[in-house]
Amino acid sequence: MKSNLTPVHPVLFVDDEENYLLSLELTMSSNGITNIETCNDSRKVMSLLAARQYSLVVLDINMPHISGVELLPQIVGAYPGTHVIIVSAVDDVENAVLCMKKGAFDYVLKPADDTRLVAAIRHGLELDEIRSENEMLKQSLLRDQIQNPEAFEGIITHAHAIRSLFRYIEAVGGTNLPILITGETGTGKELFAAAVHRVSGRSGELVTVNVAGVDDNFFSDTLFGHRKGAFTGAESERKGLIERAENGTLFLDEIGDLSIESQVKLLRLLQDGQYYPLGSDIAKLSNARIIVATHRDIRSMQEGNTFRQDLYYRLKAHQINIPPLRERQPDIPYLVDHFATEAASELGKKRPSLPKELFTLLKNYPFPGNVRELRGMVFDAVSLHTSGILSLDSIRKQIASSNSPGERPGGGRPSDDEVLQIPGRFPTLKEAEDAVIEEALRRAEGNQTIAAELLGVSRRALNNRLRRKEGDDPE
Repeated sequence: MKSNLTPVHPVLFVDDEENYLLSLELTMSSNGITNIETCNDSRKVMSLLAARQYSLVVLDINMPHISGVELLPQIVGAYPGTHVIIVSAVDDVENAVLCMKKGAFDYVLKPADDTRLVAAIRHGLELDEIRSENEMLKQSLLRDQIQNPEAFEGIITHAHAIRSLFRYIEAVGGTNLPILITGETGTGKELFAAAVHRVSGRSGELVTVNVAGVDDNFFSDTLFGHRKGAFTGAESERKGLIERAENGTLFLDEIGDLSIESQVKLLRLLQDGQYYPLGSDIAKLSNARIIVATHRDIRSMQEGNTFRQDLYYRLKAHQINIPPLRERQPDIPYLVDHFATEAASELGKKRPSLPKELFTLLKNYPFPGNVRELRGMVFDAVSLHTSGILSLDSIRKQIASSNSPGERPGGGRPSDDEVLQIPGRFPTLKEAEDAVIEEALRRAEGNQTIAAELLGVSRRALNNRLRRKEGDDPE
């Protein structure tokens, strides 16, 4: 299991004043930075760095034996990926400029303001995580293999795009930064959130909250809890779901529907790792990993001031965009097979045989409801099944009622430019009709019933047109 200490690799504090080091430990711990080591002898620093990996080094500038100014270029030269923050009791601009030229990540005055020092360390840790994740992602893509297939066993796929997402999740799953999952309704965003949680190795549980239609008070009470007497009816203290997700993952679904007031509170939680239960003025710490999901375009929502820009950029530290089912057609046979077996088991029926034309029919349907819609179709068909080969009647009816001919996924009719793209000579009406019929038959793999459905005409009407076309052909 992953350590519950934060960050994964410790922060090393170097100072010759032991009392100052002790106060730093308390300050960092109260701000959620719990994985720290201290050193009061600057001569030991390089051997410590050689023995293990550190996320960041906080270095006093004035120390006996070896000063911070001398030690800084040694650390930067030997460990260029390790950020160094210089702490100095002297407000000296020239010294600060010198340290920054020698490779210091930041320069903080001592006695340091807690907020300033914590902010500098958090910034350094975030950049360290991003650098580590980029390296892990590069290695993952080079391997082209899934290292933890059991984490993804709930997601049925043979699509290259989805397997690429699996490798991306393995690269970023073990970090603390938030993840934004986007995709149309029914693509399986919660399954991907669960996969991230499993890959993370966190000891806590995955806690899921759908925030659609939730007002600010309910959001705050549900997530952060309340103290006794915080409001009328609060007869006892109540812990929020963020506390239940301790050492685990908090998954907020439909984040695009969150109110502006609640967005501010979520932003504070992401920035500081702190929250306030209702009725309390004492902050609590959280180490839960935050994953959010939405089917909405929250980037464009910023223009209408319905989603905060600063929150958007906080959430999209990592982004998983799940492609719609119509873009992963090779998965349809595998999904149908899986759902048919699952439905037969749940309904206590013998698994039906699946007709070949079922897959031809489904691959020509745009699935506005994606995998969830496909599962519902298969379950409904199996529930009506009696024996032999699965009947397509219920599936045909659902397709007919879901989208009228020519309607795009999600509703609304496509524009002329989306339907017609005619390079070169403009065809006659008969040429256009013949070309459309040929394309429908190609997509239907010669099945005239399915081709007629694609064209929005009856089977008889299609047959009549085909006979007329044959009559026009020269012998």
